[in-house]
Amino acid sequence: MQLKYKRILLKLSGETLMGQQEYGIDADMLVYYARQIKEIVDLGAEVAIVIGGGNIFRGLNASHSGIERVQGDYMGMLATVINGLALQSALENLNVYTRLVSAIEILQIAEPYIRRRAIRHLEKGRVVIFSAGTGSPFFTTDSAAALRANEMGCDAILKGTRVNGIYTADPEKDPTATMFDNLSFTKVISLGLGIMDMTAFTLCQENDIPINVFNINEPGNLQKIVTGTPVGTLVST
Repeated sequence: MQLKYKRILLKLSGETLMGQQEYGIDADMLVYYARQIKEIVDLGAEVAIVIGGGNIFRGLNASHSGIERVQGDYMGMLATVINGLALQSALENLNVYTRLVSAIEILQIAEPYIRRRAIRHLEKGRVVIFSAGTGSPFFTTDSAAALRANEMGCDAILKGTRVNGIYTADPEKDPTATMFDNLSFTKVISLGLGIMDMTAFTLCQENDIPINVFNINEPGNLQKIVTGTPVGTLVST
């Protein structure tokens, strides 16, 4: 089958793993995501993944508990490693070969990030899960996703969310919000649409990496995008 995107970076928020829970990891959601990823791997797509840690700990909110910002950000990075381990296990239960890569050295459980090695894993058909963000505080997992997508030479970033795409307003709060099918990077900036933080967004804009925002909870959406069926909102030049 002809693929529109041969090598993609899938960005998942930690909150997507919670399901209906208030925090933590919902086992059913974990299996669901693993199956969606396996579908596109079986088609021949090369898949890199960046997953957040908001279901376990959110560094930006750490100050409310008296935790210093940098310390909180590192705690958030460790939360992404936990999510990465969980997703790795779910994928390997489906016989999908994976590598968990950490930007912070944790040799007992994850490979250190080495660009050439990570690219080689993708070329061999292994799913590469990038954890611990960029390894530096003050950078979100969105920034990590944009950085890794650039470094890996990905064709696109696919950002899985709970809604169908990018809207004029939050569709969960405003029933009159309308969805965009296509947007330019310039239009997103002028409208002030918060797809990703500005650091991540600028990286994608400068290097012409399209961002496809879509509903990851709709079965088959990931496969449709990879094979060229328009789903969600595409941001490009």
